[in-house]
Amino acid sequence: MPVTPPLPRTAREVRLASVPSGLPAPENFAVVEAPLAAPGAGQVLIRNRYFLVFPGLRTLIGGEVEGVPLPALSSGDTLFGPAVGEVVAAGDGSPLRPGDTVTHLQGWRDHAVVDAAHCTPVGDTLPDPVAHLAQGSSAYGALTRLARVRTGDTVLVTGAAGAVGTLAGPIARLLGAGRVIGTTRSPEKAGRLTAELGYDTVLLAGSRVSFAAQLAEAAPEGIDVLLDTVGGEQLAAAVGAARQGARFALVGALDGQLSARRAGGSAPVEIDSFRIVVKGLSLRGYSGTDHPDVEEEWNGRFGAWLRSGEITFPHTRIPGIDRAPQALQELIEGRHFGAVLVEV
Repeated sequence: MPVTPPLPRTAREVRLASVPSGLPAPENFAVVEAPLAAPGAGQVLIRNRYFLVFPGLRTLIGGEVEGVPLPALSSGDTLFGPAVGEVVAAGDGSPLRPGDTVTHLQGWRDHAVVDAAHCTPVGDTLPDPVAHLAQGSSAYGALTRLARVRTGDTVLVTGAAGAVGTLAGPIARLLGAGRVIGTTRSPEKAGRLTAELGYDTVLLAGSRVSFAAQLAEAAPEGIDVLLDTVGGEQLAAAVGAARQGARFALVGALDGQLSARRAGGSAPVEIDSFRIVVKGLSLRGYSGTDHPDVEEEWNGRFGAWLRSGEITFPHTRIPGIDRAPQALQELIEGRHFGAVLVEV
């Protein structure tokens, strides 16, 4: 009979060692060995394979979590977030079995004991389990529930080189957009967005030419839809460029969230409310918890689009949990293209 290997008794995990006064840096984190209990009734022990590095951690670390459906992180806490892993042991009464691949929210560690009820089995909807860490659900939901892309629309996606933006542009095109404009701060990323992801043009935020002037040139007749992940001057300029009845969906506010002058929970911006009135604009924030039906619908379409080659999952894989704190700093600094995943 095959010998069952002993279960691990410790886990390596990333903890917040100190609360930063500004943006988090690798020295604010520690990778430690922690005791790992055997799974109890209704629990499973998971060997994580990948976990997502996401900008929302900046808000949790900063402590400004009012209205956010996740708890703040204090010094000594283990970080958490979306992960994909394999069940290696199951407690009594668990519907999951060893060998099952699942998603859950106990990332930032190599092993985790998780309630089976908080795990989602990974079926064959997506061709690669790692694609379950894609952040396209928010883009798809915003563009189908709030902004509702129509055939021929001109769509602006801010922060187009990020985890949401690299999927939002292709999604908008597949939903019928006639012209898709993106924004980034990197000329190299701008080239990739047009060459690889089908953006018609990409504007360089933070360049010598004002963003409003760039947008006016790129969309002289205005924009119909905004998928905004940035806020700030880009949102203000989009209001100025809006056509009659334009629909704006806000899924992020990185301009404020990733500012060293703030704590991650605010992003003030001055916009022209008069233009919102006279142009009849709709401007709404998107939250996945308000649209529980989106996830399953998105996975079905995402899987079909991946298999047909109509869409890809742009992401960067960072090998090793020891590099996770550096990966978060690199995400904040905008060094990567697409989603950032740590391969455990």
